[in-house]
Amino acid sequence: MLANYRRLFAVPHVLSLLAWSLTARFYTPGLMIAVTFLVVDWTGSYSLAGLVAGAFTLGMALVGPLRGRMADRGGTDRLVLVCGVLFTVGLLALTWLPGSLWWLSIPLALGTGLFGTPANQIVRALWPRLTRGPERQAIYAAEATTQELLFVFCPILTAGVVAFAGPRWALVMLAVLGLLGALGFALALRRARVTGPAPVEAGAAPVAAGPRRSLLREPALVVLFAMCLLMVSGIMGVDLVIVAWANERNAPHLVMVLASVWALGSLVGGAIAGGLRGRPRLVRRSFASAAGVAVLLPFTPPLVELSTPLWVAPLLFLSGLAIAPTLAATMARLGDLAPSDRRAEAFGWMTTALGAGGAVAGPLAGGLIDLMGITGGVLGATVLVTVAALLSAFVPEAPAEAAETAPVEVTGVAEAAPPAGAAGMVAPVAESGPGAPGAQPVDRPGDRSQD
Repeated sequence: MLANYRRLFAVPHVLSLLAWSLTARFYTPGLMIAVTFLVVDWTGSYSLAGLVAGAFTLGMALVGPLRGRMADRGGTDRLVLVCGVLFTVGLLALTWLPGSLWWLSIPLALGTGLFGTPANQIVRALWPRLTRGPERQAIYAAEATTQELLFVFCPILTAGVVAFAGPRWALVMLAVLGLLGALGFALALRRARVTGPAPVEAGAAPVAAGPRRSLLREPALVVLFAMCLLMVSGIMGVDLVIVAWANERNAPHLVMVLASVWALGSLVGGAIAGGLRGRPRLVRRSFASAAGVAVLLPFTPPLVELSTPLWVAPLLFLSGLAIAPTLAATMARLGDLAPSDRRAEAFGWMTTALGAGGAVAGPLAGGLIDLMGITGGVLGATVLVTVAALLSAFVPEAPAEAAETAPVEVTGVAEAAPPAGAAGMVAPVAESGPGAPGAQPVDRPGDRSQD
């Protein structure tokens, strides 16, 4: 099982790109905690705190496709640096805001969210350029798995700083870590020399989306985005169920125990999935995720009154096993289906779908819990994840050649490195025009011009 990982991390720059991209988005899980405590200190209202936290999420979701298009055109290192600096300035401005002017935090949070570091969509768009076959599946699984670590350690660290120093210092910590992560990721992109425009892989993308044609006009991608929205709504619904269940028992400390067990299951499942041979089956993994949520249903109040929610910890571990593998398979399928020169934009739309799903999860799960108790929240999450699994059956399989495309060795310009007998790649005109050294005119039907 470790063979895929050994081959993967032997690929130059993969490990540094993965590590720094995770560092650049380390602030994400802790941001809502710090903001909530800060706004509650100002106003005493959790509703207003949720409004400010939602403004951050909305800002990040709105600009995902736009930043993706910018990344596809090149200059990803500059994009990461600019976003990192402005996001840090926005967070620091929020910490300096006096409580009497709390209402300014809403537009400030929205504007700051617009500059959230786009590390996730940039690095996910890079993996098909740097890896192939089993290594490509392994890197998506490794990213989905290690991302779970952020949701385990960042909330703990943030809550600790809030407890000992206050929410303002927690935001300062997240701002500094976000800036350091953005600087490190930008340098990693430069060292890997993958900051130029995305190359066009001939025949690698089955959707015929031209540079001015919206990706939302491609049915395969729309189904995949809808699946992501529903899946994350269901998963976040379970998160809210865990919080509500612990609060009903007047035992808020159980939140971290149950959430950590669930995340641990996802970590184990993702690590195993990355070592498996063969291409991941999205439908099978999606239905496994749905089954993992559904298995919780018979053990929730008011259906069953357990003496403590800890009795469901083993079930939560089993439930989490399919989450990271499903996310990895979804990212891999999107990387294969999206046009090769527009992958960052495609992952930007995925970011928007995930943000929208997160925004839907809160009021929907909360309403069901108020109406039907914990059982209602789990039932709603089960329905959402099951519908997402049904949609996965309509996501077309990527052609074998898309998954086996050789990695591109970027050396200042986009160069082709296809295996023997495989389709080549067309270097973007912006970096290797007719007069560039080594540029060869290529005339292939179906090639897409650079946007």
